[in-house]
Amino acid sequence: MAAVMERQRIAVRPTGAALGADIEGIDLARGLSPDTVGAIKQAWSDHLVLRFRGQHLDDDQLMRFSACFGELDWAPVIAALRAKVPGQDRFVEPAEEGRRYISVISNIIENGRAVGALGAYESIWHTDMSYNPQPPSASALYALEVPPSGGDTGFANMYLAYETLPEALLGLIRGRLCRHDATHNSAGELRRGFTEVTDPRRTPGADHPIIRTHPVTGRKALFLGRRRNACIQGLELEESERLLDALWAHATRPELTWYQQWQVGDLVLWDNRCVLHRRDEFDPATRRLMHRSQIKGDRPF
Repeated sequence: MAAVMERQRIAVRPTGAALGADIEGIDLARGLSPDTVGAIKQAWSDHLVLRFRGQHLDDDQLMRFSACFGELDWAPVIAALRAKVPGQDRFVEPAEEGRRYISVISNIIENGRAVGALGAYESIWHTDMSYNPQPPSASALYALEVPPSGGDTGFANMYLAYETLPEALLGLIRGRLCRHDATHNSAGELRRGFTEVTDPRRTPGADHPIIRTHPVTGRKALFLGRRRNACIQGLELEESERLLDALWAHATRPELTWYQQWQVGDLVLWDNRCVLHRRDEFDPATRRLMHRSQIKGDRPF
């Protein structure tokens, strides 16, 4: 049956933090009119991260909503070892992904196989798939199961990080490129097909400008990727390390962040071009199951 498409009246409720807003009065399982999509895109441009609570979506509906923001991107390369068995010092191999456009983020183990990626441990501040020449422009994460506590997702506003950067730091990074490491995911797991790197100057990945221009808004933002194995091109390693440490300390200050405490049925959409995100660890004996889609982007400039 074709989805009902009509103009849904939405309300935008900002979090009051450095970024983020709730979008209320909308059922994402239904077809959205162009006017509704336009209103959501405007709120997204204004607030960078949007939360839609109380949703009931299957993967097709998640992909259909995500496609309102651009062409769907393939799921990232999975890690070689993804899920730690609770109470044991071993990992299990993941089950095969069922849909190439949907990533399963989970700590659940069934029949000796990991249901999804990233386990129950902390996921450090990062930008999704920034190791690619054309990183995704957006990610959407939908909660199917959540633990009683923990597993919160933090977001940081990279527009504000750039705009509040001390002039001394700004002068050191203008026109500079940074190598974004492809070997590990945000939970520190080695991706399949890669080997460990001890010298960040030799890490595989993409080189991107540290200051990027958003292709839609025209605003400038810091574009940091993830800290591990990052290296600023043209600098000695020691100098690169000091400068990157200073940038990360500035960009992840609490006043630039907002934290999402998950409920079943939450869908959170964020702009990967101007937002960093991370995840708190949680009790591995509890269950967390999320499905994620992402949108193709273009080369940062």
